[in-house]
Amino acid sequence: MSAAAATELLRRTFDADPAGVWSAPGRVNLIGEHTDYNEGLCLPIALPQRTFAAVSPRTDDVLRIVSAQSEGVVELALADVGPGHPDGWAAYVAGVPWALRKAGYAVTGLDVAVDGRVPLGAGLSSSAALECAVGAAVSDLCVLDLLGTDHGRRILVSACIDAENSIAEAPTGGMDQSASLLASAGHALLLDCRDSRTEQVPFDLGAHGLALLVMDTRAEHALVDGQYAERRTSCEEAARELGVSSLREVPSDDLDATLAALSNDMLRRRARHVVTEIARVETTVAALRRNDFRAVGELFLTSHASMRDDFEISVPELDTAVEAAVAAGALGARMTGGGFGGSAIALVPTKAADAAQAAVQAAFAERGFHAPHCFVVTASGPADRDQ
Repeated sequence: MSAAAATELLRRTFDADPAGVWSAPGRVNLIGEHTDYNEGLCLPIALPQRTFAAVSPRTDDVLRIVSAQSEGVVELALADVGPGHPDGWAAYVAGVPWALRKAGYAVTGLDVAVDGRVPLGAGLSSSAALECAVGAAVSDLCVLDLLGTDHGRRILVSACIDAENSIAEAPTGGMDQSASLLASAGHALLLDCRDSRTEQVPFDLGAHGLALLVMDTRAEHALVDGQYAERRTSCEEAARELGVSSLREVPSDDLDATLAALSNDMLRRRARHVVTEIARVETTVAALRRNDFRAVGELFLTSHASMRDDFEISVPELDTAVEAAVAAGALGARMTGGGFGGSAIALVPTKAADAAQAAVQAAFAERGFHAPHCFVVTASGPADRDQ
């Protein structure tokens, strides 16, 4: 149990028992990529893989942070947390109490020991899982009472987004934190990023003889190297040139004619992906509601082509995973997450999951790529207290 591992780490490092252990899931996005910061729609699920945080409150302003996945202890005063400080993984921890204090909540110092079981660098939002596990702990230990209501969880979502944007300086949207705090087991979370409305969409593939295969390509995945920020900047520029507040406002009807007004082909391609991807989310939800999984598979493939060709965020490993899975019987497959590495997903008949996994591994070996890590996931529950 990772809760036990986090507890032992805190005891060994700080010579004290934790006041409790909290955990939060990573996420995989079924469809709706790079739509969140464009006020669009996305459809993530929470993963069974979680990050655990054993935490104790302090009577002073000090944060002491240790991770099973890193060496050393990070220690600083909460008052000294700011953009880029601390750096690295600790920013995602320290940023959460900082953001809650900024929002007006009384937050003390903390001793935190984390054990992350969401694969790192896989595009499965290990960073949001870390933030949300810490946010859940702060809510309980500082008696903020945010976990017990939908409104309170949304406050935590906002704080975790602020932590990632302001302290870790990663310009992500809010999909990851929303999935980690608001998802429901057995459901996908339809998130409208324009007004933060959510809707639970049934997603029980097992009842239909299907499985969702995650294919972690082990290709390097990073959102702070400028590529993610460049895509966001391009979308904002396209919206400005089109005279709209966000690309969500661009109608999908007669799209090519609308996008012809943009100043260059790169902006047209970026905008075309976002507008068509938002429409694909709506179509996917409708297909799920009528149990039309073949249509969902086709939408996965169309989405991947859009990300590969128009948004240019795929890499050869992701394309290989998609192609190999489909050749082995998947109804559809697509890259998922921010891109430039990370993971792809495939909608496969349960009886074909092993064959699809073997086909992906063989294709990677043939092309000289690092061996991928493939595993089946189900839609799981949100951040909460474990013990």
